[in-house]
Amino acid sequence: MKISYFFSATLLAAALCTGAPAIAAPEAGITSIRIQNTGEARSDVPFTFGQVFEAGHLQPGQGLGGRLASGTVVPLQVDVKATHGDGSVRHAIVSGVLPELASRQPAGLQLVAAAAQAPAARPAGPRELAATGLDGKVTIVVDGARYTASLAEALATNKPRPWLAGPIASEWLLDAPLKNASGRVHPLLTVRFDVRWYRTLKKQARIDVVVENAKTFAAGARNLVYDVEVEIAGRPAYALVGLTHYHHARWRHSTWWDAERAPALHLQPDTDYLIATGAVPNYDRTLKPDEQALGALGKGLNADTVGPMKIGPLTAYMPTAGGRHDIGPLPGFSVLYLLSMDARARAAMMAAADGSGSWSIHYRDDNTGYPVRTDNAANKGISTHNNLAHRGPLPVPRCDSAPGSSCKSPYGDDTSHQPSLAYLPYLLTGDYYYLEELQFWAASNPLATDPGNSGDGQGLVRWMQVRGQAWSLRTLGHAAYITPDAHPLKAYFTKQVDNNLAFYHAAYVVGNPNKLGLYDGSGPRAASVNGSPPWQDDFLTWSFGHLAELGFAKALPILQWKARYAVGRMTAPGYCWIQGSAYSLKFREDKGLPAYDTFAQLYRENFDRDKLTIDDKPVQHPQGLRYIDQACGSQAQADWLSAATGQRWERGRMVGYSSSPMGFPANMQPTLAMAATYNIPNAERAWSVFTARANQPNYAAAPQWAIVPRTAPVATGKTRNRAR
Repeated sequence: MKISYFFSATLLAAALCTGAPAIAAPEAGITSIRIQNTGEARSDVPFTFGQVFEAGHLQPGQGLGGRLASGTVVPLQVDVKATHGDGSVRHAIVSGVLPELASRQPAGLQLVAAAAQAPAARPAGPRELAATGLDGKVTIVVDGARYTASLAEALATNKPRPWLAGPIASEWLLDAPLKNASGRVHPLLTVRFDVRWYRTLKKQARIDVVVENAKTFAAGARNLVYDVEVEIAGRPAYALVGLTHYHHARWRHSTWWDAERAPALHLQPDTDYLIATGAVPNYDRTLKPDEQALGALGKGLNADTVGPMKIGPLTAYMPTAGGRHDIGPLPGFSVLYLLSMDARARAAMMAAADGSGSWSIHYRDDNTGYPVRTDNAANKGISTHNNLAHRGPLPVPRCDSAPGSSCKSPYGDDTSHQPSLAYLPYLLTGDYYYLEELQFWAASNPLATDPGNSGDGQGLVRWMQVRGQAWSLRTLGHAAYITPDAHPLKAYFTKQVDNNLAFYHAAYVVGNPNKLGLYDGSGPRAASVNGSPPWQDDFLTWSFGHLAELGFAKALPILQWKARYAVGRMTAPGYCWIQGSAYSLKFREDKGLPAYDTFAQLYRENFDRDKLTIDDKPVQHPQGLRYIDQACGSQAQADWLSAATGQRWERGRMVGYSSSPMGFPANMQPTLAMAATYNIPNAERAWSVFTARANQPNYAAAPQWAIVPRTAPVATGKTRNRAR
């Protein structure tokens, strides 16, 4: 259900003066947003942003007003998209118009709940916009033929999909056929205009042009090379020659009807409130982001990194190994933005979100118009794995391998190294393009295998590497959490989350296959493991905690079972916490045999030997002393490590690149924070030991792992957060 609420200070005053029924005055503020003008002084400045709310803070039927520092209340339109289980608003898109905004100056806007004002009697329609004279077109010259998509035609004839509807802003998603001179529609390329119109402001409309090569069932899928021109209201808005558009990829370009009057705004949400909602992890807000890192993000955005088929600060080949800025619960540049509200970090985050369309994972169902779903008899056999191209009943057509055609792309996707690409951008902007990006990635993740591995349409991620399971669950959870209630894919993603949680609950909580809480490959068709990579296991444990934060209650028992592994490596008798962040651990004698019964046994079987591997290097004490004989956390243990590694080793320093903000102790931090948040036995002690360790990283330039415990789980509805 999508509801639009409108609060008007003018109507409030009129009601009080005329004796009409009184409208309640604004209540205490819920949260705030800072609107920074980055351009010239303007009057009547339109703005739109996405806002997530804590459960219970904005009730159904309530409106919002935006209170300025002067006390003036700016009328706001609230398009409700998603709601909490209690019916209160979870996510909404908020629109308004500032009376004026000085050059390079900010305006703080406090969001205050108020009685809802009745919506406009007659919402604007696309034909009304067309009558004002807005026109535009996309021209693409491909394979020697010219194709054109007309905005005016789409406004006048198509059935638009409304996205925003109210007295301040209306937005429609308009599919525009890309046709040649004879009226033939291009078999692969499609165009959509997303038009956001501020009705009361002359020529104030934002036009997003989305070009896709993303059909799922069309024959002849391939890369296309073309020239493209975008024209809005008779003026050139964008042009590019020789663009290579990869198969099953897409791009967008955003422009304004009156380009000279286009608002230049940097919108800064309240990070404390955003974190308190549980929508994003509890990042350590005592950190001060590094200026050099912010500067590097800004310098990294240029013609080589921004634009169609460009990916901003992302790594093109996702399987690339090693610590990376884009891998983590959220990417480093996104967290830098949350902690700094710096425009350079936001620009990097948005460039990555735009660029996420460049990977060949976008499969749009030609019949429904939405990302392909597999929970039906016709589609449940879909797989994008190249080795399964011959399989029925309905294999996705592979990229055309005919001579002369091209299917190669510099962009390689990989669930094991998949960043969170569009979730936070959608949360903060409400732009439909970012919602679809999140949905495309969530929908595609289970497809690259035999359908039986993913549960024949259930969306199970059990078959992936352990870290791939973690990041896929995160992406799926984000899609289920934030997809609008009325969207056809809401129930689909929610059911897939439920399917996955049911699998892990049966395999681990009920099956209880080991006493350590580690992932051991249990459950039918699950990825087998020969040893335990603790850092990957920690990613998976954190993902269950994050799903619990998002309100998926069935994730909590799995977290409680799994978190024992991380907590035990820091606190269990007989296991030395210095090795809590080891790269890999042998956890059973052989494949198929039970896991070790105790952490003490786990420790002995891995470290009761003459030679060890420390930070990827084989080491041995020059005098033949045994590592396991040194007391845990002692100076003698540090001396042994110094002598064996040839470098100074501080007492209380953990293994695994301890000083790196991307090292294995850093990777462990979110899981220990989550365990402490949810009061896992001994988790508080594990967190204390962890935070007292020596040689800790400086997260100022790369804070993606800098998550700290909350004072209470989000599920209580009364969460407040703590910083380390």
